[in-house]
Amino acid sequence: MNKNLLIYVVEDNKLYHKLVVDFLQKQGLKNLKSFYNGKDCLDAIKGGERPDIVIQDYHLEDSTGIAVLQAVKKRSKTSEFIFLTANEDMEVAVNSIKYGAFDYIIKDNDIALKKVYSKIGKIAKMIELEKRNRFTRNAMTVTVIILVAIVIFVALHEFFDLFGLQNK
Repeated sequence: MNKNLLIYVVEDNKLYHKLVVDFLQKQGLKNLKSFYNGKDCLDAIKGGERPDIVIQDYHLEDSTGIAVLQAVKKRSKTSEFIFLTANEDMEVAVNSIKYGAFDYIIKDNDIALKKVYSKIGKIAKMIELEKRNRFTRNAMTVTVIILVAIVIFVALHEFFDLFGLQNK
């Protein structure tokens, strides 16, 4: 797993915030930025940062998780969201996924953080596959362009040969 992914943690409960950040750091994740509210997270995005992953609570003091998700996605379409929340409302969970969250995890026990780490691993693999796909598409495009250029060159060469227009 790429341990240098830029990961935001947005959690207004200071104790749980520290628990999440400490857990992720112990897993070797190095590029973590933490925020205690949605506004500070959005300010960082407006400042030009593009997190790979945002782990956030659904209920924040200054907004809802979906509002933050929508605002971030407007500026950073590739950022993935993992909701880590105590809100067990099924409709909220479904709406979160509908609006683009990668997953919705309930803070119900000690395995919640392990689930978050597992999801980070899946997102990291997905990001790596997307990079490989882009590289492959670009390589194929360059190959096609080279092949078309060769075909045109050969066709022109044959055309000039056919009509005796070559310089001798």
